[in-house]
Amino acid sequence: MLDIPTSFLMTFNKTEKRRQTILGIISKGDANVEELSLHFGISESTIRRDLTELANNGRIVRTYGGAALLGGERRESSLGERIHIQRQQKNAIARLAALQIGEGDTVILDAGTTTAALAWQLSGRNKLHVITNNIAVLIALSNEPEIALTVLGGSLRKMSMGTVGPLTELVLDRMSADKVFLGADGLVAGRGLCEATQEQAALKEKMIGRATEIFVLADASKLGFAGQPAWTPLDRPWTLITDADAMPSQLAPFEACPNITVMIADAVR
Repeated sequence: MLDIPTSFLMTFNKTEKRRQTILGIISKGDANVEELSLHFGISESTIRRDLTELANNGRIVRTYGGAALLGGERRESSLGERIHIQRQQKNAIARLAALQIGEGDTVILDAGTTTAALAWQLSGRNKLHVITNNIAVLIALSNEPEIALTVLGGSLRKMSMGTVGPLTELVLDRMSADKVFLGADGLVAGRGLCEATQEQAALKEKMIGRATEIFVLADASKLGFAGQPAWTPLDRPWTLITDADAMPSQLAPFEACPNITVMIADAVR
């Protein structure tokens, strides 16, 4: 008979009980990592491991910084809600992304909070041209004398504060860039990026087609998440920049793809 240490059984049972409680909380509505961490009095990294395990077992789906039950209706978070989620991780990703931009580069910055964080990292840079549909990027860079800004006009999508639609794509058709930095609701290796609307997905595909190098900025909560209906494929070589909270099981599918380079950003605590 296998002799299992009592301490191990106690830890295992405690973990399983906590995960069952987490499921009960999520069944009443979406829950985020910060709230669960405070509720249980444990670290956010432990909560992320719990959510990752529950997701791997098909019991929940990961969302922005948290989780929701499978099969439930998904409510897209507004920009105002997302700006406070995974802030340290997003800033770490932004710092690493900024290191990939050189003097004289023309870059496309997608809508989203992580690309907005990247824009703030570009303060003081010289001889850059930034093309964007992200209103927050304009706020970050409007007073930078050495950074040229091109705004992709179109219909404003208030949930993300980014422009989308035929007019946005029309302007983009007339431009090219050295690098594009994309955000996403979710990211699946071998499949691509998922978004809430087809307009967003189509614009991302257009951005990819206009850039020489492709970077996707996605914190760990978005890796493997496929809970939105619209998809942008990633068939060319590209680079994933994520944060140090990403679990090996989350990173493995991306690291196994020959056309994907994975970069991990360390958060400054």
